[in-house]
Amino acid sequence: MAKKKKKVVRRKVLKKVLRKKVTKKAASRTSSAKKASARKSTAKKTRGKASKVTPTKVKTPDVVSATGTKGKRATAKLDTLDKKTIKLIDSTADRVQKSIYKRVLPELKFPVRSLANVSYDKKVGYFELGRGRKARALSVNTVKGFAQTLRLMSISKEMIQNNDFATKREAYYVSKNWGDCKFNEQTESDSAMDDIEALASLDGLSREQLRYFPEEHGGSVAGNLVVIDKDTETGKPIRIDCTAFGTGSYSIPHSVEHLKFETSAKFIIAIETGGMFQRLNNHKFWKSGKCILIEMGGVPTRATRRFIRILADSKKIPVYCFVDCDPYGIANIYRTLKVGSGNAAHINKFFCVPQARYLGVTPQDIIDFKLQDATHDLQKVDIKRAKDALKNDPFFQAHKPWTQAINQLLKMGVRAEQQALAKWGLNFVIDEYLPRKLKNKKSFLP
Repeated sequence: MAKKKKKVVRRKVLKKVLRKKVTKKAASRTSSAKKASARKSTAKKTRGKASKVTPTKVKTPDVVSATGTKGKRATAKLDTLDKKTIKLIDSTADRVQKSIYKRVLPELKFPVRSLANVSYDKKVGYFELGRGRKARALSVNTVKGFAQTLRLMSISKEMIQNNDFATKREAYYVSKNWGDCKFNEQTESDSAMDDIEALASLDGLSREQLRYFPEEHGGSVAGNLVVIDKDTETGKPIRIDCTAFGTGSYSIPHSVEHLKFETSAKFIIAIETGGMFQRLNNHKFWKSGKCILIEMGGVPTRATRRFIRILADSKKIPVYCFVDCDPYGIANIYRTLKVGSGNAAHINKFFCVPQARYLGVTPQDIIDFKLQDATHDLQKVDIKRAKDALKNDPFFQAHKPWTQAINQLLKMGVRAEQQALAKWGLNFVIDEYLPRKLKNKKSFLP
């Protein structure tokens, strides 16, 4: 009997436990149903009022740029050139990877950058890159340089995606955390960068699109010109009046692709020396001459050349070059501005100014303005440079007036600076020389 009683008790306890579980489940279901009903009710009430709801702001994650700087991830959309640059980098890396998977030594081919690999056509107007190529294959001896090239391209992609940039000097120091792959000297990183730019130039891209900017800014600008730049934070346009700098001037930034212009000037004068630029600016020659003055400061920087090119192209105004009468001013400064150079043949189509004409000082000016006693003898280096231009430079060979002018200079055995015109008075260049020259533009050398 005791055993039967125990069984009955156990059954009763089990039934109570089961009832409690069933009750809890039912209560849970009821509670869930009530919550679901409440959510539906709330949704109905707020339906149509979504525009009044303020979305929760999500913080943009911090990122570390190629130069190691912590900042906010860029939200600006990539433009056409950015996409083109990234596509070039990705395709190059993909090609190298596929070669490795196929157990074939990968190689990169770069254009040869020299005067021997350029051609000149008057109709084109600048030194064109030839078909000469140099190959860099991955081997025991080239593995370091190969890796450095790919690392620089990788950083370029990162900078584009983060809307950042690096100077050539910064690119050299960035490599210091690459271990054995680091550059020992900046000449090494500069050379690798030039090769990458030469490769990119085949796709119509320059180093600026790779986001590697030069250290130096451009020259100075004064005159009838409004430069439309943009605010780096808001992107809003900023209008810069180049007549409103008093005795100063506008300085060309290192990147000029985004600039727009407004002007009623008739022409541009590109000036070799800072001293002559200051004289013309302080006396507001740009006002009486209805022109724009640009100081080159010797061989013009990339930014200066690109600035002049974009300005001249967009406003369809001529460019006149005013430099010293010596082989360097003629064969280096003027020639580089107009048609480019052999070593930089891969970027000539972007940075040269084919429409430029040589205003002076010319060998004939030495005679016409009686400057013989204000000249200096040609040095050995001057004579060598002049003869090299006649013998090897396709630009001077293509223009008979230039071969005659250089031969005339060699025969005279002298050179004359812009400042030699001060023989007739400090402002002779403003009152007499430039007005007289500008009346006879047909006499300008090509």
